[in-house]
Amino acid sequence: MADAVNPRATAAPAAPGRLRRSLTAHWYAWAMIAPVVGVITAIIGWPLVRGVYLSLTDADEANVERQIGVNKIPATYDFVGLDNYTAILKDEVFWDRLGWTVLWTVACVSVTFLLGLGLANMLNRSFRGRTVYRMALILPWAIPAFVSVFAWRMLYNERNGLLNSLLDGGGVEGVSWLSDPTMAKVSVIAVNVWLGVPFMLIAMLGALQSIPAEQYEAAEMDGANAWQRFWNITLPGVRSVSMTVVLLSTIWTFNMFPVIFLLTRGGPAGSTDILVTEAFRLAFVSSPRDFANSAAWGVLILLLLALFAVAYRRALRKQGEVW
Repeated sequence: MADAVNPRATAAPAAPGRLRRSLTAHWYAWAMIAPVVGVITAIIGWPLVRGVYLSLTDADEANVERQIGVNKIPATYDFVGLDNYTAILKDEVFWDRLGWTVLWTVACVSVTFLLGLGLANMLNRSFRGRTVYRMALILPWAIPAFVSVFAWRMLYNERNGLLNSLLDGGGVEGVSWLSDPTMAKVSVIAVNVWLGVPFMLIAMLGALQSIPAEQYEAAEMDGANAWQRFWNITLPGVRSVSMTVVLLSTIWTFNMFPVIFLLTRGGPAGSTDILVTEAFRLAFVSSPRDFANSAAWGVLILLLLALFAVAYRRALRKQGEVW
C-alpha cells in the first residue's frame, strides 16, 4: 500500500530506464557524435583544465618539468591559489590592456557591421556587374589572414609604403602609421575591419534576401520613403541574423591575435597589445616565461567572454530574440 501512494518508489528507476531506451533507440546518433566529443575533449577540454590548474600555481620556465639531454627534471612549482588573479587585477597593465581591448572590439565590430550592412543593401539590388562587385568584396575573405596582414604591413611602411608614397606625391608629409601609438591603433582597426567586412557582408546579404519583396512593394504603395522602409522592414528583418553575427564577431575580435601580433607585435611600447597578445607575451616572449600568469590571463579572458555572452543572451530574450 505504501508503494502505491509513494511515487518515488516507482519513479526512481525510471531515469536509468529512459537513458537505456534512448541509447538503444538512437545508438547510431550517439556513435556518430562520439568521435567529435572525443576530439573536442582532447583538443579543448584537457588544455582548458590544464590551463585553469596552471593559473593556480607559480609555474614558469624554471620550475616546470623539462628534459635536458637524457636527464628529466621534475616539476617544482607550487600551488598558490588565487594569488595570480589577485596580482593581475591589481596591476595597471591589465586594466590598460582591457580598456584598449574593449575599445578595439567595439570599434571594429561597429564599423564592420555598418559597412557590411550598407554594402549588402547595395548588392541586394539588381544592377550591371553585381556579380563582379560581390566577388571583389568577398576577396579579402578568400586570402589567408597572415598574407593580408603582411600586405598591409608593406602598405604602412613609413619609407617605402604605398600610402606614404601617395601622400608624398600630393605634397603631404608621410604618416608614422605603426610607430605612433594613436596611428598604430587606427591602423590595426582598419586592417581588422578590412578582414571582417566580407563575413558581415555575406551574412547580411543572406538576411536581406530572406525578406519578402512584397513587404517593400506594399510599403512603397502606402507612401513609405526609403528611410522608413529601411527602418521598419529591413532592420526588423535582419535582426535575428545580425544579433548572431555581432556576437560571433565580438568574440573573434576580442581574441584577434594575428592582426595585432603580425602587424605591430603589440607596439609601439605595448600600446596596441590586447589581452590575448599580452598572455602570449608572458608565455613565450618574457624571460623567464611565465606560464602561470599567462594561464591566468587566459582564464580571465574566457570569463569575460562568457559573462558577455550571458548578458547578451539575456538582452536578446528581453527583446524576444531567443536562440
